Amino acid sequence: MAVFRRGVISPALPGAVGATAGLLGDLLFSDPRRGHPVAAFGRAAGAAERLLWRDHRGRGALHTALCVGGAVGLAQLAVHAVRRSPTAYAALTAAATWAVVGGTSLGREARVIGAALAAGDVERARERLPHLCGRDPEALNAPQMARAVVESVAENTSDAVVGALLWGAVAGVPGLVGFRAVNTLDAMVGHKSPRYRRFGWSAARLDDVAGWPGARLTAALAAALGGRPAAAVRAWRADAGRHPSPNAGVVEASFAGALGVRLGGALSYGGRTELRPVLGERGREVAVADVERAVRLSRRVSWGALAVLVVGRLALTRACRAQRPAAGGSGVRPWTVREGAA
Repeated sequence: MAVFRRGVISPALPGAVGATAGLLGDLLFSDPRRGHPVAAFGRAAGAAERLLWRDHRGRGALHTALCVGGAVGLAQLAVHAVRRSPTAYAALTAAATWAVVGGTSLGREARVIGAALAAGDVERARERLPHLCGRDPEALNAPQMARAVVESVAENTSDAVVGALLWGAVAGVPGLVGFRAVNTLDAMVGHKSPRYRRFGWSAARLDDVAGWPGARLTAALAAALGGRPAAAVRAWRADAGRHPSPNAGVVEASFAGALGVRLGGALSYGGRTELRPVLGERGREVAVADVERAVRLSRRVSWGALAVLVVGRLALTRACRAQRPAAGGSGVRPWTVREGAA
């Protein structure tokens, strides 16, 4: 069943190697400029929406099931195709990880806006802000844009990196692909606009569920690696629950405490103004220099998440294998090596 001649290779080891290589690939090469698999998924989801859209939750649930289920099914077929080779599985995991994480693009866009604000070029910053988040840039001044960037960096550290790595550790390549499909679909239809209030309901709720563990891991790592652990935990506990999102509030509050700033407040989406709760009330107003600090914290959190998940997955696999003889079972081993296997 495997290409190695002796011993047993667990999928955890090739998966860990592949995830590490994929995150390195994102660091070195960022997202592909053309032919991005996530963009291809978006086009397919858009085509399915045009066929299925009705102002009805049931139609939205069908759309969500077809899009996410199709993406996971294709990923499972790819895993099946490389089932005989740990090396090929590691390569597939690396490619999937590189395709679904977006930490480098996130940091690059944040820095472009931060540089424009630092140079006093507010119009340039307004032009670039939609590349990072859905705020109305014309309604924001320079400090508000800096705050929007820090909030987006915090939230997308969970959505674009940590959540994907976590589901990859739990469910391999289908977990990576499935999480990105859910997150992308939520960005497309999970809005409270008249068109998507009902149709996008299932995508939004599924994204809340899928993002829950990654958001908590992101917040914990931001507290641990941000240099102000007590302040981060205090802001998380005191303020996160007041945010309308069960996941964004946790991450943004922890980042606010770790960076010593205040997030939240008035913001504008799609022409409507919302008043969000303040996160990190003991902090100061966001300054332009905090954009770079947020990007650096995001990168530390991303690599910290990889380390935690790789070590945890390998330790769990070893513990499970050690228990098999004691349980008297001879469980099925994924890449059991037989002499002369091809």
